[in-house]
Amino acid sequence: MLASSASSATTVAQRIAQALPQLTRSHRQVADYVLERPLQVATLPIDELATAAGVSVATANRFARALGFDGYANFRAELVRGFEPLLAPVERLRGSLAQPSTVAEVFAAALEESRGNIEATRQALDPASCEAAVARILDARTIYVVGFGASAWLSGLLQHGLDTYCADVRLLPSVSGVTHGARALSRGGPRDLLVALSFPRYLTDTMALTGIARAQGVGVLALTDRPSSPLAPLADVVLYAQTETRYRPNCETSVLALIEALTSAVALRAPGAFQAAGKIVHSVMPWLHGAQDLRAANAEKNQQAPAPRAPNRKKKAR
Repeated sequence: MLASSASSATTVAQRIAQALPQLTRSHRQVADYVLERPLQVATLPIDELATAAGVSVATANRFARALGFDGYANFRAELVRGFEPLLAPVERLRGSLAQPSTVAEVFAAALEESRGNIEATRQALDPASCEAAVARILDARTIYVVGFGASAWLSGLLQHGLDTYCADVRLLPSVSGVTHGARALSRGGPRDLLVALSFPRYLTDTMALTGIARAQGVGVLALTDRPSSPLAPLADVVLYAQTETRYRPNCETSVLALIEALTSAVALRAPGAFQAAGKIVHSVMPWLHGAQDLRAANAEKNQQAPAPRAPNRKKKAR
C-alpha cells in the first residue's frame, strides 16, 4: 500500500457528488471513469481521458466546468494535488519522453544522474549519524532488515553485506508477506535493531513494521531520502540518500552506494573482520570459478615437495 494523502481526490469526488443531479448523461460517463480511476485520470491529458471515457474532448472540458473548475487543466491540477508524491515520477518521465533524445543520450543522462545523486548523498552525510549507525549495528543482538517494492532488492543486498560481520541478520520480506515480519519483530527487544529502507513512493507496510519495532523497544536505523519522509520520524538514526531521476521512480544507484559505504564502515569497526571474511571465502570456495584448479595445483605442489629431513641428533659421549 502507498503512503499518501488523497484529500484533493476526495474534494473532486465531493464536487462530483454535489453536481451529479445536474450532470448530463455524457458527463456522468466521465464522472464514473474519474471516480473509478482517480490516480490514472490525474496522469491523463484531456484527449486521452476523452478517449478512455468514450466522449469528446469538448465534453471532457465541459465536465470539468460543470464541477466548478475553469477548465480541464484546473480540474486535473486539483486531482493531482493529492497524489503528488505518487505522480512526480510519472510526470518527470512524461517530460523526458517529450524531448527527442537518442538511446546513447539517455544512457549518458542516466549515468550522470547516478553520479550526481551519489555526490549529493556524500555531501549530505552527517558524521555523527554514520558513527551511530555503525555502533548500533555492531551492538545489536539481532538485526532485522526490511524494505518492500524496489527497496526489497536493496534490503537483500544490505543483509548480504552485513551477514559477514554480524552474527544474526534477518531479512523480513518473504514469500509469506508482511505478516512474517510482524511475527519476527514481536520477538524483538531493546537489544535488537531494525534497519528499514523506504523511498518515494513510500510503502505503508514498511511504516507498519517500523511502528511494531518501536512498540517492542527495537532500535530503528532508517535509510530514506529526506527528513520529510514518513520513515524519518520513526527512526533513532537516519542515513539519507538522494534519489532524484527523470526516468524511474528513484535512483537506486545512490542507495546502493550508501549501503556499500555502511557495510564498509561496519567491516572497519567489526572485531575479527579479516578472519570472518577469510572464513566466508573458504566456505564458498567449492563454488568459485577456478578454485578447483587452485586446490589441485596446491595438492600437486605438496606431493612434489621433498619430505622434511629428520633432525640430526648427535649421540652424547658416554
